[in-house]
Amino acid sequence: MSALLAADGDAAGDGAAVPVVTGPEVIQRYLKLLPAAPGVYRMLDAEGNVIYVGKARSLKARVSNYTRLGGHTNRIARMIATTASMEFVSVRTEAEALLLEANLIKRFRPRFNVLMRDDKSFPYILIARDTPAPQILKHRGARNRKGDYFGPFASAGAVSRTINMLERAFLLRSCSDSVYESRTRPCLLHQIKRCAAPCTGEISLDEYGHLVDEAVRFLRGESQNVRRMYQSLMEEAAACLEYERAARYRDRLSALAHVTADQSINPEGIEEADVFAAAQEGGQTCIEVFFFRTGQNWGNRAYFPKADRALSVEEVLDSFIAQFYDDKPVPRLILLSHDVPSRELLAEALCIKSERRTEIQVPQRGTKLGIVDHALANAREALGRKLAESSSQRRLLEGVAERFGLPEMPRRIEVYDNSHIQGTNAVGGMIVAGPDGFVKGQYRKFNIKSQTITPGDDYGMMREVLTRRFKRLVASENKEARKADAGLVENVEAAELAGMIAADNASAAAMDGETSESNASEDDVFPDRPDLVLIDGGAGQLAVAREVMSELGLNDIHLIGVAKGPDRDAGREHFHFPFRERPIMLEPRDPVLYFVQRLRDEAHRFAIGSHRTRRSMAIAASPLDEIEGIGPRRRRALMSHFGSAKAVSRAGVEDLKAVDGISAEMARRIYDHFHERRS
Repeated sequence: MSALLAADGDAAGDGAAVPVVTGPEVIQRYLKLLPAAPGVYRMLDAEGNVIYVGKARSLKARVSNYTRLGGHTNRIARMIATTASMEFVSVRTEAEALLLEANLIKRFRPRFNVLMRDDKSFPYILIARDTPAPQILKHRGARNRKGDYFGPFASAGAVSRTINMLERAFLLRSCSDSVYESRTRPCLLHQIKRCAAPCTGEISLDEYGHLVDEAVRFLRGESQNVRRMYQSLMEEAAACLEYERAARYRDRLSALAHVTADQSINPEGIEEADVFAAAQEGGQTCIEVFFFRTGQNWGNRAYFPKADRALSVEEVLDSFIAQFYDDKPVPRLILLSHDVPSRELLAEALCIKSERRTEIQVPQRGTKLGIVDHALANAREALGRKLAESSSQRRLLEGVAERFGLPEMPRRIEVYDNSHIQGTNAVGGMIVAGPDGFVKGQYRKFNIKSQTITPGDDYGMMREVLTRRFKRLVASENKEARKADAGLVENVEAAELAGMIAADNASAAAMDGETSESNASEDDVFPDRPDLVLIDGGAGQLAVAREVMSELGLNDIHLIGVAKGPDRDAGREHFHFPFRERPIMLEPRDPVLYFVQRLRDEAHRFAIGSHRTRRSMAIAASPLDEIEGIGPRRRRALMSHFGSAKAVSRAGVEDLKAVDGISAEMARRIYDHFHERRS
């Protein structure tokens, strides 16, 4: 793979500011340097942000399409008009270009690409084999631990349910190694017949190893063989009048039946497959993904990728699948509800990635079609729920505007709350909500840093949080304004070009009987500036917020203080407004009141969670960490030798020198650190 970066050559030698040029003229400059070979291109705006990533069989041919003045959709026209520079990477094959494109899209998240919004890692079941008695547990992330991995599962709940059933069936331990090594008698899980208790020798390690092997066979899809084995052993034990042993096998058979019954649909003939079904309505797309492993359904998850409203369901699904497998294992079979444009290329790329044969099918009949239809029905239901929730959320936001006298529906609401215990480990929390609900990627926590704030001073904490948040906003907006002024003339020409192309497309669409409604919100980017700020507190907290906003010149942002009612009674909240003497209350059953309570409770939850995390880190911190030169190895040696950090602080220089890895100089440094602190 070779990298190719073309410079546009407009930089002035004396460092003077040069107006930014955008549009087809910029793209034209790169053509003479581009090879007619596969590769990936990035389009960047005037600020250097990646706005689009694309792949091409021939970079020269693909990029030349962007220099034409007509025949583009509104989205492509805007993308061309915004482009100020481009970057290129040439690769050996188009399949490699597809894999690199997916990787770069997930890395840069360009505004004009289809974006996979939910990028959480999937949980797996791990049977860890780095101890004499293997442990069964839920696992996420890199597979660094020695053992057998089974998955992916669609959710942590599906993993937990399966582990519970496997504990009943095979009596595997799920406790941590530290708990396992410290047991002197069997725990409660052994008493309720969910663990064989190898920790205290209730079962030999050899016999426990057989149970582990049986569990692995079951998870690998040999469930019928394991069942037949237990059935035979149960009958054999009963024939020998060993009824207790027969009862144990009976219980395991019952647990195995629960495991397989809990998997919903388990189609015959499909051992390992992922099913993708896409539904599109109202400008939104839902992609439902089902996971089948070892012939069992291991759950499903719905995704709502961010995509241009004008893109077809096939185009969205095509781009989504490439991004989906960027960091996930690829199954042997992928079933689709729609035939995507680059199906063969995608299959080739996934074969390269997984180093084994992967088949992509769009079934037309039989069992596989039934599975896809089932996934498609789930996708339509999930999309319907999403649209209903979005509609309900917008009605609530419109209600907020009406009840609180806002000029228009707020697109971004920020809610602030503080959490501390008598002023220690103080944390401020900011949560964000919009037309699509909570926007958790925008949440922020603020560790209170000021040394001048009196412990427990809620007003001072709120002032620091709001000042830090909105100073950044003002600085960002000023920077954007300067850049906009610098490139005003050239961007006017680019905007005129985009408008001309958009007008041509609109007239052509009108001739075809189409409307521009589907593109109305294509460029609807979630704003950085809030329309409404809710402060958890009364008139005092609101006064602090008002002062901060006034100092920063942000008087157009609406502020409301939300104070709990008498006796902190939820439902009797008082809403305080600037320049209004008396607060107002909403009707007890008003949906807007419930909505605001939900926002406040979410801010409270987030602030408390952040505070607990900080407090836990403070508790876990050791005074040894403050000493220069004390790393993990020396800290462990000191703790092992003396037993506690307090004992280290009381030790003399000679005692410290006796510890492995502690030199005379280091011993003196440790001694001086603690004794200087006391003086």
